[in-house]
Amino acid sequence: MKIPIYQVDAFTDRTFSGNPAAVCPLENWLPDQALQSIAAENNLAETAFFVRNGKGFDLRWFTPTVEVALCGHATLASAYVLFRCQGLDHPEVLFHTKSGDLKVTRKGDLLSLDFPALPPEQTKPCPALVDGLGGNPEEILASRDYLVVYRTEEQVRALQPDMQKLNSVDKFGVIATSPGVDCDFVSRFFAPAQGVPEDPVTGSAHCTLIPYWAERLRKTSLHARQISSRGGELFCELRGERVEIAGHGALYMQGSIEL
Repeated sequence: MKIPIYQVDAFTDRTFSGNPAAVCPLENWLPDQALQSIAAENNLAETAFFVRNGKGFDLRWFTPTVEVALCGHATLASAYVLFRCQGLDHPEVLFHTKSGDLKVTRKGDLLSLDFPALPPEQTKPCPALVDGLGGNPEEILASRDYLVVYRTEEQVRALQPDMQKLNSVDKFGVIATSPGVDCDFVSRFFAPAQGVPEDPVTGSAHCTLIPYWAERLRKTSLHARQISSRGGELFCELRGERVEIAGHGALYMQGSIEL
């Protein structure tokens, strides 16, 4: 059996930056173990699989170790493959996922994700969080992930987390964020328990970052950067209970998997 595979760098307009995701279009679903094995073999932060379902597509995402309920960069990569590689001639595509229906719209060269807002709330962090992340945060909140707020971009860049300690935190992942020097805010994202020590660019983390910074900065349109070693750029907007997360994509590779 041959399965098509594409690798797309998401939230960037050039290869070797942004967040790489593998995308596998399928005619029918393979067994879950096969999907997980492909993701493990790819060894990227996410591998996305989709199957046509009526006018839309069923979409699932896998890290090298687990299936996840929400992923931004692999959703953008999947839409990129449909629009740019498979000739989908529509202004938008609808994905049916474990987090509900997610829409991706073409806006010129940008692909815009319509995702749920996940605003953070006050929380009592687990002991491993600050010890594992380091630095001197100003504030700690949480939704799906911990949101750890620092005073400056320099502090976020300087973090050298202890992944073994972060592996034991009681949330999906950990977002470190601060005001940006040349943008509204910056972030980094760590999820070692999910097989992703540091994610290059994390769309789903912005479901929490956007409502936080929109309230703090008193504006709904935001320009964000994820300051991992690869780096990525996101154009964001808060729309009530939804967020818009837009970015570019760049095709790195296409081929086939032999099963």
